[in-house]
Amino acid sequence: MKIENNCVVSIHYTLTDEDGAVIDSSADREPLIYLAGAGNIIPGLESELEGCVVGDKKQVTVQPADGYGEYEAELVQTLPHEAFGGIDNIEVGMEFQAQSESGGEQYVVVKDVSDDGITIDGNHELAGKVLNFDVAVEDVRVATAEEIDHGHVH
Repeated sequence: MKIENNCVVSIHYTLTDEDGAVIDSSADREPLIYLAGAGNIIPGLESELEGCVVGDKKQVTVQPADGYGEYEAELVQTLPHEAFGGIDNIEVGMEFQAQSESGGEQYVVVKDVSDDGITIDGNHELAGKVLNFDVAVEDVRVATAEEIDHGHVH
């Protein structure tokens, strides 16, 4: 069976950056399982896996626009300490859920804490990066009606 929309796909992968440093891998773990066509994985990887079958191995390079997006400098801002009222000890690396200007949820990471304020970054940590995947297709099956309805694998 070929990978197409509404298939449940199981893959093993290793993700590296442009310098070959490993960012993430499913080695020594369970494979990644996703519902094809439901946007469960980044678009650049999903489109490259379409049509593959069990046993296929593929190297895929994903540009930022088809991965986690371009890095947006405007998503970095320094806020006054008062904006974090009720939290006594803010440290670099802490993650917070914030409300975006459009009313949606956005995750931000603390990048700097100084007397002038707290600098946060709303970019995904892989935004602006070229991503290299080594992928092996482990399993492909037809999704159940419930999985398709819910948009994810059960």
